[in-house]
Amino acid sequence: MAVRQDAQRVGIPAICESCEARHGGLCGALEAGQLAELARASSRHEVLAGTELPDDGTYSNVLSGVVKLTRNLSDGRQQIVGFHFAPDFLGRPFEAKRPIKAEALTKMTLCSFPRAIIDRMMDDTPEIGQRLLQHALNELDEARDWMTALGHKTASEKVASFLLMIAKNIDPANHPAGSTSFDLPLSRADIADFLGLTIETVSRELSRLRSDGVIRIVNKRHISLESVAQLEERRGD
Repeated sequence: MAVRQDAQRVGIPAICESCEARHGGLCGALEAGQLAELARASSRHEVLAGTELPDDGTYSNVLSGVVKLTRNLSDGRQQIVGFHFAPDFLGRPFEAKRPIKAEALTKMTLCSFPRAIIDRMMDDTPEIGQRLLQHALNELDEARDWMTALGHKTASEKVASFLLMIAKNIDPANHPAGSTSFDLPLSRADIADFLGLTIETVSRELSRLRSDGVIRIVNKRHISLESVAQLEERRGD
């Protein structure tokens, strides 16, 4: 088995070896030769917080940071509809334009490559299409979970569910089971917008979790969880 695994690694570009997206993202479906071709055409670049990500004919892997997905209403109001974390895939195959705007919530690192390369590789490697389908189904499941949360959960349960989502996704190398800590990538106003609550309600529920010993808050943005399991008991699932 070791010999076979070594053989599969031959030809993999050095830049891809330690990349999180190499194993958890779309690139995990590519053969060594395809990875090499994609690496030659790709570019790694940083994106500053607050930058809108253009729909410019490229796909990207999120290597670090958080993306906010929003949709604008006809009267100018904006609704947050989701997030992307590393090593998520950014792009929408089979459709040139999307009504969803993507914006960097934090400083980000992206690996971007021409859409045409992946579209062509999909014809040669069915597993790529399967990965994209699984990606779409995962997003659908998450959207359904949030429909339930926003429609039926209490304010306390919504805030706990949101904190758990951030804790489990913001650092791809950290899979919390006990204690963990992270910086909130959203302001309380954005959290309130996403959860359909007021800023005052979000602040009150965060304070309640803190007073109950479930979380610690430092400088308004840094959250420490003494026990992820304890927070999970608060989300109402």
